Amino acid sequence: MRLGRIVRLLMENATVVVSGTKIADEIGTSRSEVWRLVQQLRTLGVEIAGHPATGYQLKTVPDLLLPDMLAPALKGTIFGADVHRNFHHYFKTGSTNIEAMASAAAGAAEGSVFVAEEQTAGRGRGAHSWESAASAGIYCSVVLRPGLPPAEALVLSLAAGLAVHSAVRQTDPGTLPDLKWPNDLLLEGKKFCGILTEMNAEPTRVRYLVVGIGINVNQAKFPVELQPSATSLRLVSGTEWSRVELCASLLKSLDREYRDLLQKPGAHESILRRFQELSPMARGQRVRVEESGDFEGLTEGLDPQGFLQVRTAAGLRTVLSGTVRLI
Repeated sequence: MRLGRIVRLLMENATVVVSGTKIADEIGTSRSEVWRLVQQLRTLGVEIAGHPATGYQLKTVPDLLLPDMLAPALKGTIFGADVHRNFHHYFKTGSTNIEAMASAAAGAAEGSVFVAEEQTAGRGRGAHSWESAASAGIYCSVVLRPGLPPAEALVLSLAAGLAVHSAVRQTDPGTLPDLKWPNDLLLEGKKFCGILTEMNAEPTRVRYLVVGIGINVNQAKFPVELQPSATSLRLVSGTEWSRVELCASLLKSLDREYRDLLQKPGAHESILRRFQELSPMARGQRVRVEESGDFEGLTEGLDPQGFLQVRTAAGLRTVLSGTVRLI
């Protein structure tokens, strides 16, 4: 929190040198602690000129996902209701989903956000891990309390995919992602985003739900074993992206999709329709479904609950889980 307040203060006074005394007074600490915090920001790549004797000045606007960096863009959303209480930023953590699920169990408010500059144990579906390079991607989990039946959880996950798609297009209209059922987004056939939705529910209603979103943004390379299947927005577009801008757009889009699902008649059907329109693999693609008893067939869209339907030699099958691969 204090690191974010220092960055915000320096940004608000970008044309002048801000004394260590003024910073200390503003954030309620000592000048020596200000120096220590500035050193920490420098190790994170924030370019700050100056020293305790003369004061400090920000050389460039940092691309850190700090609450104070994102708060102005989140006003009016469920994620901006109480940023300083409900927005949790980690420079390094195991998994934002684990943090969010634990906090939700302890009563964290709806709209709580958990973001990390780096994850050491990022997770995908099943037993898959998620490569989480430091300050190169967006690793974000949000707490929702929708009061919906558990059967709606899949539609919420699909809505999160639509929110990512919208955020990418708003940030760079020239980048055109594909949606892959149920929780991936692809560029040029390679994965750049994964979504992991976890919930705690009673038989008839969801107590709380965590939507975790991992986006490869500015990674310039990947481990050899991931190169055939993984990419980033930077690798495809050829330019570096503002993670702050993209994360703000993502949370605003997710807020819109979530509110519509809860409040607008026909929103459920709209999510399924738009997902299918933006997912080339949802219809007419030959796929292999890897679950208990692998099978192959042609995709035939989504059923009313959002599950993928595949036409096999033995008839129409509904994919409830498992990995779907294009053949």
